Amino acid sequence: MKKRILALVMAMTMMITGSIGCGTDKQETKTAEETVTLNIAYQYGLAYAPLIIAKEQQLIETAYKEATGKDVTVVWNQMNSGADINTGIASGNLDVGFMGIAPAITGVVKNVGYKIFTNLSGQEHCMMTNDSSITSFDDVINSENQIALVNVGSIQHIILAKALHENGYDAHALDSNLVVMKHPDGMAALESGSVSCHVTSSPYIYMEREKDNLYEIEEVTNAWTKDNSFIVGVASESLYENNKEVYDALSEGISDAIDYLNSNTEEAAALTCEFNGNSLEDELTYLQAGNYTIETNGVYELAAFMKETGFIEELPASYSDFVFENVTGD
Repeated sequence: MKKRILALVMAMTMMITGSIGCGTDKQETKTAEETVTLNIAYQYGLAYAPLIIAKEQQLIETAYKEATGKDVTVVWNQMNSGADINTGIASGNLDVGFMGIAPAITGVVKNVGYKIFTNLSGQEHCMMTNDSSITSFDDVINSENQIALVNVGSIQHIILAKALHENGYDAHALDSNLVVMKHPDGMAALESGSVSCHVTSSPYIYMEREKDNLYEIEEVTNAWTKDNSFIVGVASESLYENNKEVYDALSEGISDAIDYLNSNTEEAAALTCEFNGNSLEDELTYLQAGNYTIETNGVYELAAFMKETGFIEELPASYSDFVFENVTGD
């Protein structure tokens, strides 16, 4: 009898254990199937302000939930350059990236595996100098004056080259003068005299313009205005083709963030000033000076210039080769 009872207890224990194990496996499988993750990379600066709004207000998550009834986890990765983002998307570690229009063009041409899905912002650019004797490109070309900018091949580099080209110089005439520095480091180097010039965008240009001992080279300022695309968003072709619901929520969330910034600029400034390290008053001034829109402008024009001057080897046939179908502009 004892042996029969012991066998019965063991059998029941095995049944319960097996039942728990199966239930756990099913729950793990269900959770894995329902978990959707979107990896986004962005960079530093005021031009990325709509992304802070989208992140803090969870606009992408809200759009996805409203459309599908399900949750999406959005992971925000802050990176230093468009080149880093290109590497992340090419490797499959990133789904989305925000970068200057020039590296985005380069990435499309080099078949990194993405296209532009939205414009984000347009901003002023300029080249400032601490040397009052420098009044034009003539004073810098064939000199040892160093020019700080964020990266070779960056939008700042392309704008400098475009300014040179439009004023009758070789687009690459100052390439040997370039020194790669992050925007704040470049501004600090300019102020200390470590470099002679700095090519940058907002908010650093506004800070530098306030200095009495710094001078602006107007040719660079005029080469690419805030009405043109500066920062764009790119999405992997894999995301667009294989997870359209997430792609649509992404597009809607960014559009909603831009609408919020334009309609509630004071509230947006209160939300973004801490992240950008500016006072509320300065942040509001800087945001009002920018151009935030989902519509691109000048993409193909810039790509044609980059092909003409050797920054890219090939020029796709049309604007549509750079963007997904839902993108407007140019």
